[in-house]
Amino acid sequence: MKIIVIGGSAAGPKVASKIRRLDGDAEITIIQKGKFLSMASCGYPYFVGGVFDDPNQLIATPTGVPRDPNFFSAVKNITARVETEALSIDREKKTVRVKHLPSGKEESLSYDKLVLTTGAKPVVPPIPGIDLEGVDSLQSMEDAMKLKEVAKARKCKNIVVIGGGLIGIETCEAFQLAGIHVTVVEMLDQVLPFLDYDMAKLVENHLKAKGVTIITGNGVKAIKGSGAVESVVLSDGSEIPCEQVVFSIGVRPNSGLATQAGLAVGRAGGISVNRFMQTSDPAIYAAGDCVEVTNLITHEKQPWPMGDAANLQGRVAAQNIVLGNVEEYEGIVGTGICKVFDFTAGSTGLSEKKARAEGFENIVTAVHAAPDKPGFMGGQPLIIKLLAEKTSGRLLGMQVVGTGEASKRLAMAAVAIQGRMGISQLVNLDLPYAPPFSPAIDNLITAAHVLENKWRGFMVGISAMELKERLDAGEKPFLLDVRGPDEFEQMRLDVGETLIPLGKVRSNLDKLPKDKTTEIITYCKISLRGWEAACCLKAHGYTNVKVLEGGLAAWPFAKKA
Repeated sequence: MKIIVIGGSAAGPKVASKIRRLDGDAEITIIQKGKFLSMASCGYPYFVGGVFDDPNQLIATPTGVPRDPNFFSAVKNITARVETEALSIDREKKTVRVKHLPSGKEESLSYDKLVLTTGAKPVVPPIPGIDLEGVDSLQSMEDAMKLKEVAKARKCKNIVVIGGGLIGIETCEAFQLAGIHVTVVEMLDQVLPFLDYDMAKLVENHLKAKGVTIITGNGVKAIKGSGAVESVVLSDGSEIPCEQVVFSIGVRPNSGLATQAGLAVGRAGGISVNRFMQTSDPAIYAAGDCVEVTNLITHEKQPWPMGDAANLQGRVAAQNIVLGNVEEYEGIVGTGICKVFDFTAGSTGLSEKKARAEGFENIVTAVHAAPDKPGFMGGQPLIIKLLAEKTSGRLLGMQVVGTGEASKRLAMAAVAIQGRMGISQLVNLDLPYAPPFSPAIDNLITAAHVLENKWRGFMVGISAMELKERLDAGEKPFLLDVRGPDEFEQMRLDVGETLIPLGKVRSNLDKLPKDKTTEIITYCKISLRGWEAACCLKAHGYTNVKVLEGGLAAWPFAKKA
C-alpha cells in the first residue's frame, strides 16, 4: 500500500509512524514544505525565552535524537521529503504533484491512501506596514530561531505583541524575561478569551505586576517605520514606539490544497472529516489543525489547533487506514492551559460567556478560592470557576487561575465533562490525598461543593462581576467583612463595608440592619468564613444573605492595600 502524508509537523509524523507500526510493508512518504519535521511548536515560546537554547530539542525524541529525514528512514523506514511542496491533488488518478523547492523539480507521486496534515497558518491582517522588517509571527521553527536571536541580542528595548491569546501571552513572557519591555494589544476587552472576564482580569493583574503593559479593547491600524518597525498605531490613534512586532491573533486551518482538490470544507474553513478522520473522499484522510472536529458539548464542528489533539487524531487516522474504519475520534471538550509567569491559566468545556452564546441559559456557576495544599506544605492559591446545567446538574465547564497546581484539577474536570458527570458525582470523587499534594478535600471537589450548595439552594452567591457592576451603578449594599482587624488593615475593598470578625458576629447582631430582609453580602479572604457567617445570619432569621464567591482572593478589581 502506497501512503502519502502531506504535512510534517505533529499529526503527519504521528500518522506515518503509527502506520509503520501496524504495517511493516507499506510504502510511506511524508511531504513537508519546510526544513524541519515533527516540531514541538508549543515549545517555541520557551525556546525564545531561554528555557533551553538548543533548537534540536524541539524536534528530538525523548532520548535526544533529532527527528530528521535520516531518522525517519533509518528507524522507521519512512521517506521524508523536506523542502518539498505539495502543489495539487488529482483524486481520479490518485496522484500528488510535488515540487522540490531548492531545485524547482516537479513530479507526480501516486498513492493508495492520502493523508492531509497541512496544519494551520497565522492570521495576519492586511494593515499598512505589515511587510516591514521586524514584523513576525511565531508559527514556524524559522520564526522561533529568528525571535530567539532578538531576545538574546537584547538590542530591542520594546516589543508589541498583537493578540492576547495563548501564544501571545506565552510570547509576552518570553520577551519580558529577556529584559525587553512588552506591550500586549488585544482587540477584545480581555486577554485569554477562553476565560470569562472576571478570571481573565486576575491574569491581567498578574501580567501588569510583572511589568507588562496590557491594552485591551483596541486594535492595530498601522505599523510605521522606514524599512524596519518604529512604532505601532492603534485604532484610537495612540502610538506605541517599538523595534519588534509579533502577531499572535490566531490561526486558521490551512485547507487550500483540500479545497483545490474539491474536498468538503466546513464553515470555519477546516477540512470536513467523519469520526474515522476520513474526508469526503474515502481514499483521503486528514488530521490536526487543518480539520474541523466535533465539540462534544455543543455538538458543533470547529477547528481545534492543539498539538495533543493533532497527535490523537493522527493515531486514529493511521489505524483506520491500515485496519479499516475501526477506530473513532469522538471530538473535543476544549481543554487548554498556559503558563503566565508564576500563574497558570486554564479552561475546559464552556466558559459562562460561551455557554450563554451557545444557548445554555439555564445554568449555575460557582467561584471557589483556596490554597492547593495545606499551609504547612506551602500551599499556593487557586481560583476555580465551575459551570453546570441547572436542570440536570451536568458539568459544562471549568476555569482555573493561580499560582497553585492547576493542571491536575483541570485534567480531572476535563475527564468529568467528557464523561458527562454531574455535580452529584463530583462532590464525592475518590481522589488521591496526602498533604504534599492537596488539601484533605481537593480544590475541585470543594468547588463542586460550593456549586452544589448554590444548585440546591443552600447558599446564595454573588459574583465579583455582579457586585462591581452594582457598586459602579451607585448601589450601596450592606457588605460584611468577617476577617480579622489585621487582615482588614492590610487589604480591603474600602467601599463602606462593615468589619465584624467571624467569631464576634453572633455578639454583634445589633450592628447589622434591623430589617432582616435587607440584603447582606458576606465575605472574607476566600469566603470560607463568609459562608460560615451567612449560615449564622440565616439561623438568626436574616432572609436575604449572599456570599461573595471567592472572596477577596477572586476579586479582580482594585483593592485598598
